[in-house]
Amino acid sequence: MNDMTALARPRHGMGFYPFVGLAAALMATNALAIDSMLPALPEMAEALGIAAANQRQWIITSYLLGFGVSQIFYGTISDRYGRRPVLLFGLAVYVLASIGAALSNSFEAMMIARVVQGIGAAATRVLVVSIVRDCYSGRDMARVMSLALIVFLAVPILAPSIGQAILIVAPWRWIFGILTAFGAGVMLWVTFKLPETQHPEDRKPIDIANVSAAFRTTLTSRVGVGYMLAMAFVLGGLFGFINSAQQVFVDVFDVPHLFTIVFAGIALFMAAASLLNSRIVGRLGMRRVSHGALIGYILFTGVHALIALSGHETLLLFALFQGGAMFCFGLIGPNFGALAMDPLGHVAGTASSVQGFVTTVVGALLGFYIGQHFDGTVVPITLGFALCGLVALVIVLIVEKGRLFHPAPGRS
Repeated sequence: MNDMTALARPRHGMGFYPFVGLAAALMATNALAIDSMLPALPEMAEALGIAAANQRQWIITSYLLGFGVSQIFYGTISDRYGRRPVLLFGLAVYVLASIGAALSNSFEAMMIARVVQGIGAAATRVLVVSIVRDCYSGRDMARVMSLALIVFLAVPILAPSIGQAILIVAPWRWIFGILTAFGAGVMLWVTFKLPETQHPEDRKPIDIANVSAAFRTTLTSRVGVGYMLAMAFVLGGLFGFINSAQQVFVDVFDVPHLFTIVFAGIALFMAAASLLNSRIVGRLGMRRVSHGALIGYILFTGVHALIALSGHETLLLFALFQGGAMFCFGLIGPNFGALAMDPLGHVAGTASSVQGFVTTVVGALLGFYIGQHFDGTVVPITLGFALCGLVALVIVLIVEKGRLFHPAPGRS
C-alpha cells in the first residue's frame, strides 16, 4: 500500500487527489475574489466615483471583513446541520453576490455586494478546514492542506493575469462574471460528489449550553488560541501587501505592465514552499518547520525594511525579498493552521469558525492599517511585515513556553 492509499479515507467518498482538488477549489473561491481584481482597481475606482487612491483598498477590505466576521456563525451551524448543506448555502450566496457586484453602479452598492460576497465565501473557508479535519488529523491534515495549497496557489499566481486579460477584451465587470461561473461550478461539484463528512456523534444541537461549551473549549486551548493569534499577525502583513500591491508597482516603481508578472513570481515562492512542506512535514513535524520558517520570515522582512528605510529599494530587491517572505509564509500557514486545529477535532466546526474569524478580521484590520499608510514608498509595507512577524514570534514563544523547534512528548 503506498502512502497516498494509506492517507485516503472512505468518509469523504472520493479518491485522495479529487478530494485535494475539491479542497483547493473551495479555497480558491476566496483567492479569486481578492486577487483577480487587483489590476482593475483604478478602473473600478473611476467607475464608482472613488477619488482617493488609498480608498480603493476598501474594495479588498470590505470583502475581507464580510469574510472574517461571518465565519463565527458557520462553525456552529455546520456542527448542528452538517458540513454539506451549509457549504452549499455559502456558495449560493457567493454566486448571487458576484452577480450583484458585476451590476453595481456606486461605491456603496459595491461595498454591500463585496461584504455579502465575503459572507458567502466564508463558508468555504470554515467548511474546508472542518471537512479536512473530519477526515484527517495531525501531520496527515497538514499534508493534505499543503497539497491543496499547491493547487490553490496557482490562483494568486494566475488571478491577476486573468483580471488583466479580461480588461484587455472586456470591462472590469466581467471579472465578477468569472467569479460567478467559478462559484457555480464548485457548487455543482459539491452537489454531485461530496457526501456529508461530519461524524454523526459530533452533531451538536444549537443551544446556549452546547455553543458556549464549544466556544469555551476553543478559546481555552493554549495551543489553539496561540497559533490562531500568531497566524492573524502573519496574515496582517500579507493583507497589507495585497492592499498596496497595485499602487507599489504603479506609484513606486512605475512599471504597471510588470505587475502581474512580478506578482506571479512572488506567489510562486509560496507555492514552492507548500510543495516542500508536503514533503518534509511528516518527517520533521509542524513545529520544527513552522518555527524555522517564522524566523526566516522575520529575517527577510527585517532586512527588507532596513533596505527600504535606507532608500536603496529597487524592483529586483523588492521582488526577491517579498518572494523570500512568501516562501516562509508558505511554510508557516498550513502548519500554524493545523497546529491550531489539532487539539480541537471534536469541535472542529466551531473551532474553525472562531479561528477564521479572528485571523481574518485581525489580519484584515492590520492589513488595512498598513495599506492606509502607503506614502509612495515601500517603507510602510516592509515595516508592517517585519513588525507583524515579530509579534507572531512573541506569541509562539509564550505558547511554547520559550521552547521552539522541539515539541513536547506527544505533540507534532
